[in-house]
Amino acid sequence: MDIVFIVVALLNLAFVLGLLLNLAGMLTWVERKQAAVMSNRIGANRSYIPIPVGRDPDGAGGFKWSERFTLIGLFHTINDGAKMLFKEDFTPPFVDKAVFNIAVWFSAVPVLITFAVVPFGGPFQPGVMMSEIFSMVGLVGIAGTLHDFFGDGVYNLQLANLNVGLLFVFAIGSTGIFSAALAGWASNNKFSLMGALRGSAQMISYEVFMGMSILGLLVIYGTVDMNEIAQMQNETWFGVIPKWGVLLQPHMFFAFMTALMAENKRVPFDMPEAESELVAGYFTEYTGMKMGLFMMTEFLEIAVIAGIVVTLFFGAYHVPGVVAATDGWYWAQHPDLMPVNAVFGATVPHALVVVMRLASFLLKLVFFCWLQVLIRWTLPKFRYDQVMRLGWKYMLPLSIVNLVITALVVTLLEG
Repeated sequence: MDIVFIVVALLNLAFVLGLLLNLAGMLTWVERKQAAVMSNRIGANRSYIPIPVGRDPDGAGGFKWSERFTLIGLFHTINDGAKMLFKEDFTPPFVDKAVFNIAVWFSAVPVLITFAVVPFGGPFQPGVMMSEIFSMVGLVGIAGTLHDFFGDGVYNLQLANLNVGLLFVFAIGSTGIFSAALAGWASNNKFSLMGALRGSAQMISYEVFMGMSILGLLVIYGTVDMNEIAQMQNETWFGVIPKWGVLLQPHMFFAFMTALMAENKRVPFDMPEAESELVAGYFTEYTGMKMGLFMMTEFLEIAVIAGIVVTLFFGAYHVPGVVAATDGWYWAQHPDLMPVNAVFGATVPHALVVVMRLASFLLKLVFFCWLQVLIRWTLPKFRYDQVMRLGWKYMLPLSIVNLVITALVVTLLEG
């Protein structure tokens, strides 16, 4: 296998893992601060670092310490992680130990794997980009060496460029059901079992209409390749309006977002946990880092949901009007145009385009993470029968009708 391909793949992997794990940690702080802001409270502010500000006026020779440096509560995230690591990992004697332990990994691993097909920066040339960056700071020798190593090859800022990307998302995402089901059954606890039954029914139900809600968009795009879908959203109407998925199927954006949030099992869809009824639902018997991994998975899912929504409905990594010479799909559809950037012209550095696209994707990702937390602290929890009724009696029929109408419209326009 090409050594350059391996290096680029490892760099992509490091970026994705760093992004998801750090973002999940930050979201624990966002959750607290968002709840505090909406309740007119201060929020997490107890963890701090003392900073010396001068000599002790008592004459003892020591430093006088400031009251606290809280960094707006961000130290709580560090403390939470440390606390989880050092808490006792107690396994009750009445559980099925093998299944009890493996259920945790069915929670976190599929979420991380799902993000592998999400394109987060588009096609790029690492050799050209590195050469531009190091030449800019005067390190011409290093720039030439890196360019010789990477060459002019074009790679994707994406872990796995699969032609069945969206099907991969559904296939791997559906394995999350095993986590709730196995954890609840293996715990040998009535509260855990009830949470597992609720979680299995809810996740299976909403996966049905989640797939149906996105079919209308797939009929328009004609592919399930996430990278191609992202490239297609760089098209425009009248040279101004971007052809983002949310403008093609705005009603289905709300349906798809609802289904994804129900899959995450957070308020208003937190029936599998329902602390006021089931203690902690299917992970009631878990302690220490195992419980922490279950809780962290929810925040990881927030980031993954945001990434999928951004890719399908909000232009992925694209900045409206910015077209790069590496956008193969775009130039294949427009062979009569010159391969230059639509905004900056031919002189724009390739590194700048990559940075702009990464920043665009990250800003959209952060916005939809915040939106999910906002919804969580805005809407009241549904009853279980309301959750099921919403999915089967309203969302599923709406998705089917949308699919039929979309297929008819596309057929007529193509004809």
